[in-house]
Amino acid sequence: METVAVYPMGGGATRLCTTLIQTFNSSGAPLPLSSSYLDSHQPTITNLDPDFCLKGSSVCPPDPVELLHQCEEALRDRPPRFLRSFVHLPDGNGNSAPCSPIRVMQWNILAQALGVGVDSFAQCPLEALSWSHRKFLILEEILTYRPHILCMQEVDHFYDTFQPILAGLGYGSQFCPKPWSPCLDVEGNTGPDGCALFFDESRFELLDSVNIQLSAKMIPTNQVAVVMTLRCRSTRRCMCVAVTHLKARSGWEWLRSAQGSDLLWHLQNLVQTLVGRGSDVKIPLLICGDFNAVPAEEVYRRFTTSPLGLDSAYKKLSQDGLTEPEYTTWKIRATGECCTTLDYIWYTKDTLRVDAVLNMPNEEQIGPNRLPSFHYPSDHLSLVCDFSFRQ
Repeated sequence: METVAVYPMGGGATRLCTTLIQTFNSSGAPLPLSSSYLDSHQPTITNLDPDFCLKGSSVCPPDPVELLHQCEEALRDRPPRFLRSFVHLPDGNGNSAPCSPIRVMQWNILAQALGVGVDSFAQCPLEALSWSHRKFLILEEILTYRPHILCMQEVDHFYDTFQPILAGLGYGSQFCPKPWSPCLDVEGNTGPDGCALFFDESRFELLDSVNIQLSAKMIPTNQVAVVMTLRCRSTRRCMCVAVTHLKARSGWEWLRSAQGSDLLWHLQNLVQTLVGRGSDVKIPLLICGDFNAVPAEEVYRRFTTSPLGLDSAYKKLSQDGLTEPEYTTWKIRATGECCTTLDYIWYTKDTLRVDAVLNMPNEEQIGPNRLPSFHYPSDHLSLVCDFSFRQ
């Protein structure tokens, strides 16, 4: 077998895929999936962001109301934030278990290194892209909605910001960096970006967590996923949660489809292991992510037709319940304007019920320069849903 070239300093996603495909085609043999990178490179950061530490200490404020007030004070000179409301859905045919809803947030927060380095947001002032501004906006969004489960992509400030701050607020977490993150090509970067999954430890206990390097035809790619098995403390019911970020850009539709199939395969095996093969018991499942795929793509169809019985929660905003939002991302790059739907919260419709969905800001709210901006920190909008267990 030919030697596969590996580019550890980022910017190598396309080169890596090309090299792997050439190797696969020439040898005919699959490459083994290696997770050694994912299990290493977990730094211990001691210089936490001082802006969020209590005076004279390295401890973050443990009170979410106090922290939210701190964010609002830091942002008092910015334009008003988006006013979004929840659309509450009728009960339908299925009864829910007697417990308060589970709030889930899905959000590609825009990696800091990419935002200032290579993404070229043509209408966004550089000051609006500064981390000193964006970090408060991101935390304000999270603290406003207080999700029990938080799924994020393009996280490159996990160790110095999000993990310590959210841990202080009672969240457990897991982070999986991309093996060859493009952030590492940007001068002054803070490390690779990746997927992060947070859960409220007062609501859930962690049973298991695994990081997955997604494959295409058994060839490891540069995209990853985090999968957790959680148990609800009030109902004692188990559920699986996954967060992922599939390959971006036009021309890679086939790779996104293969990566999605690989993730579904892993999740099917996990669910069968949990309940026992041949069992009729169904485990509630949530899959959140930036799929970089419009609803017309093959990977979307694979999720809608999966034997796991998945549906997309944000279709509930449409009148017919069958149509995705018009957009989850709206940006203007040097190459032109992009307004489309790429982000999803998938759920098992037989075991989970959607109780409420956070609506989308309209074009007037977003503004003529689109996203990101002084009043919103990412080019992707957060998705927030309330779920209940079905009986």
